[in-house]
Amino acid sequence: VTAIAGDASSGQLERTQLFEDEFKKLIGSATPLEEKITLELPEIAENGNFVPVTIAVESPMTSEDYIRTIHLLSTSNPVARVAKFRLSPLNGSARVQSRMRLAKTQDVIAVVERSDGALLIATALVKVTIGGCGS
Repeated sequence: VTAIAGDASSGQLERTQLFEDEFKKLIGSATPLEEKITLELPEIAENGNFVPVTIAVESPMTSEDYIRTIHLLSTSNPVARVAKFRLSPLNGSARVQSRMRLAKTQDVIAVVERSDGALLIATALVKVTIGGCGS
């Protein structure tokens, strides 16, 4: 499933206190904008041990306007902050690919920090049939 800026958020799933704490640390009192992020994950992960993820952000990646950091969070894993990617204009494009483990069906959230300090957010729901984090 490809979520563009939060389109796939379930709003019904459990969000652990660990996630809530990490999320609050990242955004503080800011209200992230739901725009310019493409978050690609499988809609159904047959095995939570190996879930591919691609995050792309529309950005000119110039010295005046670039993506500084991409944070990847999970709402129900034993560790909420899955990854942190630091970027610079030298990257040329704001796109990262990786894989992650998911303990169970949950939302995966990308929080992006721009060079001007603005925050962006996107959410995607991934249904896990076999858990990956100790399940």
